[in-house]
Amino acid sequence: MRILGIDPGLRTTGFGVLEKRGNQLHYIASGTIKSDGNSSLPERLKTLYDGVAEVTRTYAPDCAAIEKVFVNVNPQSTLLLGQARGAAICGLVGHGLPVYEYTPMQLKVAVVGYGRANKEQVQEMVVRLLGLPGRPGTDASDALGVAICHANGGDALGTLAGLAPELARRGVRVRRGRLVG
Repeated sequence: MRILGIDPGLRTTGFGVLEKRGNQLHYIASGTIKSDGNSSLPERLKTLYDGVAEVTRTYAPDCAAIEKVFVNVNPQSTLLLGQARGAAICGLVGHGLPVYEYTPMQLKVAVVGYGRANKEQVQEMVVRLLGLPGRPGTDASDALGVAICHANGGDALGTLAGLAPELARRGVRVRRGRLVG
């Protein structure tokens, strides 16, 4: 299975492509899609859409995983990031890919084992898990992390995340890996 990971951003969007064969992950490619900060918003979104579409055509992934938007202190930044994410998702779906979404915390738990890991820790674990000769940039590293998250049962994480609100309404909680309540 070939997985395309996307770390969306309006100025710089990271991408990472992995192949999962059995329990082994194999690095295929990673990089960034950059938009001109002096261009209009529609032009920047088109650049992002076209870049994601090109990566999809080039590497022919079977599915895509994308990082969910987190809420920023600045609502305008959050809105712009959401628009960039939407352009990336359209580029993926437009090529027939199923798209899976993961929170930054899910990514960090799947890659580092700790939900509050910093970017350097994620980069270092991406290097170790994929046997890379050097550190990819932070955007590409996060994109590879999203792909790793999906490859390592991230779809199950997504299902559990969807069940969590209902379980919480029923008073069920998880502490230290055990159901309580």
